[in-house]
Amino acid sequence: MNLAKAWAAQLEDYVIDLAWSPDGCVLAAASAAGPVALFEAANGVKRHELPGHADGTNAVAFAPAPPGSEVRDQQSGASNLTSALWPLTSGLLASAGQDGCVRLWDANTGRQTVETEIAPAAWVEHLAWRPMVGRVIPNAPTGIEETRRAKDSPPYLAAAAGRKLSFLRRDGSIAHTFKDAPKTLSALAWHPQGGCIAVAYFGGVCLWDANDFHARREYAYGGAIPALVWSPDGRWLVAGAQDNAVHLWRPEEDQEFHMSGYETTVRELSFSHDSRWLATGGARDVCVWDCSGAGPEGREPLALPHSDRVCAVAFQNSHGLLATAANDHDVSLWTPTRRQPLVATAKLTAPASKFAWSPDDTLLAIGSQKGGVLVLKVEN
Repeated sequence: MNLAKAWAAQLEDYVIDLAWSPDGCVLAAASAAGPVALFEAANGVKRHELPGHADGTNAVAFAPAPPGSEVRDQQSGASNLTSALWPLTSGLLASAGQDGCVRLWDANTGRQTVETEIAPAAWVEHLAWRPMVGRVIPNAPTGIEETRRAKDSPPYLAAAAGRKLSFLRRDGSIAHTFKDAPKTLSALAWHPQGGCIAVAYFGGVCLWDANDFHARREYAYGGAIPALVWSPDGRWLVAGAQDNAVHLWRPEEDQEFHMSGYETTVRELSFSHDSRWLATGGARDVCVWDCSGAGPEGREPLALPHSDRVCAVAFQNSHGLLATAANDHDVSLWTPTRRQPLVATAKLTAPASKFAWSPDDTLLAIGSQKGGVLVLKVEN
């Protein structure tokens, strides 16, 4: 297996965020200076350059497609996102910036469709669309799904600015603004089923119900939390902490666990698609923890070595490969279940700032701290 260069591009500043469209046809790359570039996934041709946010862009996120909406042409293999319950969603891109605003863009035309001010005196630092979750209709033919979002679960966009969390509708209007958090919000993570969202701040994490907007639960933690992630099965909520630790909650069992001893703040977290493996940064080695059974506490992690501090980790969406990067410009591809886990390497011209796997897991987009955008193709 190797990583082959598909294409590369250059932004004017640090690549602060990357996002793939749901159909995998477009990659959005946000520069910390403000502009957002939209590239064709197939060849790297720039489709549009959006002005983004004048004072600086912090995040970008494509609206998800409803489940069961991808229809592939049997001859060409091309995908066409359609749904009787929901309009085409692959072209709706959200961006957030230091101007306190969220902007929505039509990625097909490159035009801004709406601007919503969230907090005029604060940066909008985090964006996250509510997952689109389908359920199988009882007694229906295998594979038929319906979209619950169409009736009772609106596809909100969560936006965090300062101590304020807001839910926006797809038209940019504000559906709800929650009471201010005790401190600045530092991370967001939707539950995989979309029923609640976890928000972190200095001193704890709150789970807000996405339907009635009430607090389901609050977890105290004596420090700052710069990273949050749910396991895909919803069993684990994991925080990367500023006190060189990883903290885990198991909400259904009302249990929590703690792993300390990292070299630095843990900002890099990623779960495997089957929820078994948790990859963490915070050191020169990537620690891969086994979260099956009773969980990782008391177990020795698999250590994947780098020669410098780890700066990015990302498991594939639905396959078993783990991508990691370090400040020495190295990128590595691993299969943690193999006896010899390292399967491919690549070298960047600058440390990675962001990873993003394409929806079908065949392309790995890498943003760099010097504005580079590199897309690698995974080849067997």
